[in-house]
Amino acid sequence: MTPNEFRAELVKIMPGYSWTVHKTPKGMTYLSATGIQSSGSNRLSTLSVVRRERDGTVSYEAKSAGYGTRARWLHTNTDGTLARALRGLQDHYEAVANTYRSHASALKTGRQLEGGAA
Repeated sequence: MTPNEFRAELVKIMPGYSWTVHKTPKGMTYLSATGIQSSGSNRLSTLSVVRRERDGTVSYEAKSAGYGTRARWLHTNTDGTLARALRGLQDHYEAVANTYRSHASALKTGRQLEGGAA
């Protein structure tokens, strides 16, 4: 796959990000790209995708970071297609959000008095 084909695949699946496909050192068998979402001068989200090809098998590694240019990577997911790698990342964040929502609800319920007043 060429860098242009990789960029086209990224833009097709994630058009809301501005993509930069990085130069690959000579002899390496991977392609990497970084996508950012921003609002004005504020970076809202960073997504990194690496496409590796070994023995005819392709794998995609997707990882994302939150707000700001120096935000740490939050989670990484690897799968055989770009769509599944990104979906796995999204599924992880949704599962974590549901867990935290459940805990927040339990704390809110625990604070309420018997009459329903908080």
